[in-house]
Amino acid sequence: MSLKDDFVFGGATAAYQIEGAAGADGRGLSIWDTFSHTEGRVVNGDSGDVAIDHYHRYKDDVAIMASLGLEAYRFSVSWPRIQPDGRGRGLEAGLDFYSRLTDELLANGIDPWITLYHWDLPQALQDAGGWPNRETAYRFAEYAQIVHEHLGDRVKNWITLNEPFCSSLIGYASGRHAPGLQDPSAALASVHHLLLGHGLAVQALRAQNVERVGITLNLYAVDPASDSAVDTDAARRVDGFQNRLFLDPVLKGRYPQDMLHDLSEFGGMGDVRDGDLDTISQPIDMLGVNYYTRYVITGDPDHPDLVGERTGQRDSPYIGAAHAREVRHGMPLTDLGWEIDPDGLYDVLTRLKREYPAVPLVITENGAAFADPLSEDGVVHDADRISYVRDHLAACSRAIDDGVPLKGYFLWSVFDNFEWAEGYAKRFGVVHVDYESQVRTPKDSAVWYSKVIETRSLDDRS
Repeated sequence: MSLKDDFVFGGATAAYQIEGAAGADGRGLSIWDTFSHTEGRVVNGDSGDVAIDHYHRYKDDVAIMASLGLEAYRFSVSWPRIQPDGRGRGLEAGLDFYSRLTDELLANGIDPWITLYHWDLPQALQDAGGWPNRETAYRFAEYAQIVHEHLGDRVKNWITLNEPFCSSLIGYASGRHAPGLQDPSAALASVHHLLLGHGLAVQALRAQNVERVGITLNLYAVDPASDSAVDTDAARRVDGFQNRLFLDPVLKGRYPQDMLHDLSEFGGMGDVRDGDLDTISQPIDMLGVNYYTRYVITGDPDHPDLVGERTGQRDSPYIGAAHAREVRHGMPLTDLGWEIDPDGLYDVLTRLKREYPAVPLVITENGAAFADPLSEDGVVHDADRISYVRDHLAACSRAIDDGVPLKGYFLWSVFDNFEWAEGYAKRFGVVHVDYESQVRTPKDSAVWYSKVIETRSLDDRS
């Protein structure tokens, strides 16, 4: 199996997970600063205050990326580093950091890809209502315009939002992510306003002649645990929340009718106004796909293979469908307990080709957490990660052979980092980071991935 020369191989990170320097150069508070400093929210009380100190070590980090042969690097901009209060003029110190990072990447032959929002909403905007407040969508478009004004001459690929499912339904419904609320109506309003913010940002960037712009969604293959009515309905609902509630408005200009029916008792999608769906569904140049696992779903509370507590999913993101639960289906697990199912990636990609209007696709995140201890020889021998990435790249190759317009793959993640509510307990990086000394050590997977990029081939399993 091989991947053509125009297929982009990259790596990805996010600002709050790696930058640190939380109080440096006028940066404001984000909802993740507040959330991580709230007792009991993050494993071990960890926060992104220091993270891997990328803000100060970015040149060394870019040098590592260059040594691995990365062709592109997807990073996010910290909104409160640009607008500490979420509004007003851009902060020069913050804009200058991303300008220096962009120049360093280009000087090393690495194409910068910017994600404008990877979950770090300025706390001041949350205090004013957050994403459930329609005004936040307009503030986001203004922020997008400021960043593009300063970097659009050098950055050609722009992503508006990363995984709005997480920002809305995990942040405002299940409460497992910032801002940590459990308010169904607010969560659904936040879905709509995030997508509206995407559309308004696309318009703002188009007005500045952006070269390529899109959105990243976390998508899953979703299957019922059996052909029973209760399981098929539960799987339909999970597929609705995870996939169609975001894909359909962006690519088809409408919310799924079955979901609107299910959610009517919670106020539906909130304040949907005339023209909103036209704004949300305007053409994009690419769709980012984040894929990690397949969900096999049951609605049976007594199913013997339920994932998690048998007493019920008290923090479910599935509004009105907390009975819909994941079950194991016999695949090996990552360190986060996620089943490894590369065929699910193939299924997601071919479904997009089959059911949605044609748009170029990019895998903007794919990777796995494993324990990754340093060996006595000072190296991480992460054979499990190599196998994971190889099998998922093989699924990409197979999808391309079947006509899927897949243009690139960004490995998650370049570096070990702050893994949100898991703190520093889980490691996704192909570069090991000692969080005390900040020493970086490429793992075996980094060396392997570098060879894949060089040869464009998956044939060598070494």
